[in-house]
Amino acid sequence: MGIHTYKAASVLKETGMMVESDARGFKFIADEPRGLGGTNRGMNPMETILCALGACQCMTARFFAMLLKIDLTEYHVDVEGDIDARGFLNADSGIRPGFQEIRLTVRMKANAPEEKIAELLAMVESRCPVGETVLHGAPVVVRHIELL
Repeated sequence: MGIHTYKAASVLKETGMMVESDARGFKFIADEPRGLGGTNRGMNPMETILCALGACQCMTARFFAMLLKIDLTEYHVDVEGDIDARGFLNADSGIRPGFQEIRLTVRMKANAPEEKIAELLAMVESRCPVGETVLHGAPVVVRHIELL
């Protein structure tokens, strides 16, 4: 076990806001809606964060359900977040450019007593790596900038 470094790369495409990202050979397109200068060919970065959080919650639930010997047959996470564009546009220095709040709604089906379900949900909330990163942040260090 110990520290594992995850890697990803993102490249701005020729026009508009489209970005191609790659991690371990898996690629996806991020884009903005047409009204924001994009071509609407993919989720925007804020939507990808919400999806990453929901996916991580689901995977964390599956992992800890197996450890707790809970038969988890369904686990759905709906995620929504509020953003105030004035923060991104620097129109109000008191408003952060990121999400103001993120809300999760969990629906699940499991064959286990209520106490075990409560234990599982507490573990998911406290152990989900993406949730922990969003909640507490991680330093973002730009190592170097290479002019192309």
